[in-house]
Amino acid sequence: MTMPGSAGTMARPDGIGDPSGQKAARAFVVAMNSAIRAVRLYPVENAAVQKAIAELGNTADRVRESEGGCALRRVGDYLFVNETRLRLTFDNYAAVASLLGMFREAGIGGIGLFDKPQPRAWVVLLSFLQSPPLEYPEEDRLAQLSSRLDSAQVHDFELFPSTDENEDLDTDLDAKEKARQTYVRSLDVTREVITSARLGRSPGLKRVKRAVQGIVDSILTDSASMIGLTTLRDFDEYTFVHSVNVCILAVALGRRLGLTKIQLLDLGLAALLHDIGKSRVPLDLLNKRGQLEPEERLVLQTHTWQGVLAMFALPTGGVRPWRSMTAAYEHHMRTDLSGYPKVARPRKLSLYSKIISVADGFDAATTTRVYQDSPWTPADVLRGMRDNPRLGLDPVVVKAFINLTGIYPVGTVVVLDTFELAIVMAANPDATALSRPIIRILMDDRGNLIDDPTLVDLTAQVTTGQFARTIIRTEDPQRYGINIGDYFA
Repeated sequence: MTMPGSAGTMARPDGIGDPSGQKAARAFVVAMNSAIRAVRLYPVENAAVQKAIAELGNTADRVRESEGGCALRRVGDYLFVNETRLRLTFDNYAAVASLLGMFREAGIGGIGLFDKPQPRAWVVLLSFLQSPPLEYPEEDRLAQLSSRLDSAQVHDFELFPSTDENEDLDTDLDAKEKARQTYVRSLDVTREVITSARLGRSPGLKRVKRAVQGIVDSILTDSASMIGLTTLRDFDEYTFVHSVNVCILAVALGRRLGLTKIQLLDLGLAALLHDIGKSRVPLDLLNKRGQLEPEERLVLQTHTWQGVLAMFALPTGGVRPWRSMTAAYEHHMRTDLSGYPKVARPRKLSLYSKIISVADGFDAATTTRVYQDSPWTPADVLRGMRDNPRLGLDPVVVKAFINLTGIYPVGTVVVLDTFELAIVMAANPDATALSRPIIRILMDDRGNLIDDPTLVDLTAQVTTGQFARTIIRTEDPQRYGINIGDYFA
């Protein structure tokens, strides 16, 4: 195995790359992530593994043939395929976040292909990446992985050292791309924290606070882009995606309630860590399909107070995240103190807990999960939050949330009185127009898909003074084969 001393002499990439390069890079990254999952789930001889490895090899070949080589590198919080920085889209955001986390944990900055690796070489490499030598310091893991590959007689890859040169790569990103990058960075951090806690390690809060800082800054500068990204769903990454979505929604709601930036940073940290206690709940219980037995439900409910214990184990430099601990403990309590965990004496729920409860309930109810095949529409969830006092949510916070999202939240599929089908892209900036969001028309009145969907403000009027379009009902996106995330990533 050749040690990657030559990596430092390579030209440092800053370009996004041409469209064809983006397409090939995206296919390679998605194929690698799929192959990693297949190797993790099935025996090597399984057809799913063979197919995934073959597709990975084919995509690597296409990159190498078009660009004269194939290397996948992590530079800070970005992925590059050769000199093409990967743009984030709906079909690759989970793959990018997963590979960033895997490379970081393995202590490597990337992988270069010397030639055309055989299927066995790919399987060995991907297996080693999923079981990095964690008993060694991060700076020593690259050498250990290289030694393992040598021992396995695999000489097809070069492992690159890590680099965290990150800041100047942000300068040429537009607002939406920055929001996407912030989302993936937060997803990577959340995965690292929860996975480390599950393995008994003690991840620090420095990277978590940086991720929260990014979310707060994005909400303050372009809240519509960040809130739109909460429509992203990944079934296999539910716990991590849910935590990031709750953080975004909670920070946006806190801003609507008038919290200062310092308070938003505190709230964001509490929201991102609100489910850290699930790291202490057995995975087979978290991933169980169907309804839980009463005893299993009791075990799952321990994640509230287990979250407090998990945060006590975090190295904080002397200052404990007390508000985050309180929110983790209280976020499933109702305003009348029912819910869980049960309390022994009266208490007043913190404002952060009330905010996180609303954000948590909204994202959970609108998401497909192992025990929820048919999620509610966003509009129905809001209606339930507003009209059902048994949910135990603070009515003032719920009202503020509806003012934030509008009556038809981002991602709601609606039918107009013109019989066109549309998707809600953002709440109307006019606070008096809660029922008239900004929409994107997807189908015309005959049910034909529109090739270039246009944005429409539902407050627009015709010459007679009447509204040009009005929402008459919501629709199930699955009925029309609409993937909500496609319109926001």
